[in-house]
Amino acid sequence: MQYMLLIYNDPASEPAYGTPEFKEMMGGYFAANEQMKADGVLVSGEGLQGVETATSLRIKAGKTETMDGPFAETREHLGGYYVIDVPDLDAALKYAALIPSAHFGTVEVRPLMNYNPAG
Repeated sequence: MQYMLLIYNDPASEPAYGTPEFKEMMGGYFAANEQMKADGVLVSGEGLQGVETATSLRIKAGKTETMDGPFAETREHLGGYYVIDVPDLDAALKYAALIPSAHFGTVEVRPLMNYNPAG
């Protein structure tokens, strides 16, 4: 089963770029990537550019509306994701715990819909 690990951080709580803490955090990400690759569970994953680069879109009464930034006003911002293929939620949680941001943010673990089941 495939799961998406959504990484949310409050930018005020994450280590500042260029600090030893930031370097340690990035080392943790590299280690998590390598572990997921070595275990054969990593499908994809990337970091996202900051929320200031986002554009949100919605359609109301047939009219397309766009706005700068994310729709939701929250402290934690979606900063990246992984898609992994593992047997169950327990395995997905094991890999989510490898993500350094879990120490100062939130990692949401959510199963992906399968619209093309085999068989």
